Amino acid sequence: MDKKEIILTPEGRQRLVEELEFREGEKHDEIVERIKEARGFGDLSENAEYDAAKEEQSQNESRINEIRQILATAKVVAAGADAHLSVSIGTTVELEDAKGKRVSFTIVGTTETDSLSHKISNESPAGSVLIGHVVGDSVSFSTPSGKVREYTITNITR
Repeated sequence: MDKKEIILTPEGRQRLVEELEFREGEKHDEIVERIKEARGFGDLSENAEYDAAKEEQSQNESRINEIRQILATAKVVAAGADAHLSVSIGTTVELEDAKGKRVSFTIVGTTETDSLSHKISNESPAGSVLIGHVVGDSVSFSTPSGKVREYTITNITR
């Protein structure tokens, strides 16, 4: 099975490490305690609390395995000190449209995407178009709704 390369920023890797520690420690202990309590309720064949706790345990273990796999295979991109930055994973890009409206995005790997924090994937329509461009370049891309957006890159930071 051929898997896509997963790219993480150092901050994204750290968040995964912290989530893994939480899930293997505190979360695991909490679930084990819930299973013990549910066993005390009697017949396990008709025990909804037991079934729910076992399901949560299964989901937690699945996420632990997923995080371990990501951490084992992901490529972490380090911040560079290049004075002439081009857009790459880990950079924040400020854009301006023809009307003067400004917007900024941080380009991240697919596992770190968070639209509420303006973190877009390097594989998204905007992210893939922006990669490699420098300040002053004009870019255009289609949004998922099909609307074409045109911007000029006004600033790039790490």
